[in-house]
Amino acid sequence: MIVRHFLGWVRTAPAGERAEATRALARAWLFSNMSADDVAATEGALLLLLDDPSPLVREAMACVFAHTPDAPPAIVRALATDQASVALPVLQHSPLLIDADLVDIVATGSTEIQGAVARRVGLPTPVCAAIAEVGSAEACLALIDNPGAQLAQMSLDRIVERFGHVAIVREQLLARHDLPATTRLALVGKLSGALIAFVTARNWLDTERAQIAAVEACERSTVNIAATSRADDLRALVRHLREIGQLTTGLILRALLSGNTDMFEYALAELTGLTVARVGAIVYEQPGSGLTALLVRAGFPASTFGAFRAALSAADEIGFVGTIDGAARLRRRMVERVLTSCAQDEQATEALLMLLRRFETESAREEARVFCDELIAAQAVQAAEGNDHLVAA
Repeated sequence: MIVRHFLGWVRTAPAGERAEATRALARAWLFSNMSADDVAATEGALLLLLDDPSPLVREAMACVFAHTPDAPPAIVRALATDQASVALPVLQHSPLLIDADLVDIVATGSTEIQGAVARRVGLPTPVCAAIAEVGSAEACLALIDNPGAQLAQMSLDRIVERFGHVAIVREQLLARHDLPATTRLALVGKLSGALIAFVTARNWLDTERAQIAAVEACERSTVNIAATSRADDLRALVRHLREIGQLTTGLILRALLSGNTDMFEYALAELTGLTVARVGAIVYEQPGSGLTALLVRAGFPASTFGAFRAALSAADEIGFVGTIDGAARLRRRMVERVLTSCAQDEQATEALLMLLRRFETESAREEARVFCDELIAAQAVQAAEGNDHLVAA
């Protein structure tokens, strides 16, 4: 009887009053101890209100039903496909929407709709994959920011492929502690491409010089990424580098001259098919012919054998030190020793000597930068101590 009176009244009531009455009716459906007949009548009235011309009415219903598993499923699904102001709370919170519903909504929804889905608590892997595949940059950013999203590496890689050139997406991805090394490498590639386009468009560098600088920057970043990767991640990174043709002799030599012996060993293991332990035994316990055989099996040019021997010899004598600011950088003394040795090696090619000269210049500049930074930091400490003494006086 109450529902019958409600249906008669709602036809002529103002939109605001209809919305408040709809809110009360929805709460009654959830929390009142009604008979089976009243429940059916109330649900019928709510279904009818889905056709109300005012979004205020449907928004009121959505606010009541968005968070509860006890809402009428048919009504929740209808609200989820309504206009954004109605659908957003349901899409973000309703536990009644299944993965298939959400995937379909992501495929056809606006950026705002996709973002609401991306912010759901405990978002399952299939829905994450759908957002990564067809979602807007804003939706993918919301997905990255969602700590409960079950993001597979495949989805992370797809986001990088689609939006790695967008600075804020790159920054948010790199801030993730669980980001695989291969994905970090892909982000470096995206950044490199963006920088090449930027500097060449402004005629700061010609295309060839910009590409050379980008390759060198990518190699430095690769060694840095490898230096912070654990064994399984490092193995996957090295395998990925080989698959994309970037596990070059120059990169491996850079890693060794930067003190990243792990990357050097994993690279040799990947190229030879031997275990890392076996590679380590040959490199450090069986010098001479064993190392030469290993480098031959890895496919390195004979012209580089002397450089690797000199680098390992320098490492034994000079020793490896820790990273600087968490980054693996070329060791100037090692580079100079290897360059001097190779300059007297008849097998060394001009291409190898040019590479080592570039390494020498890079390491010298980096050492100077670190030295200047330390001087400035020391001066700042002295100034602060002087100010403290003046205050104490």
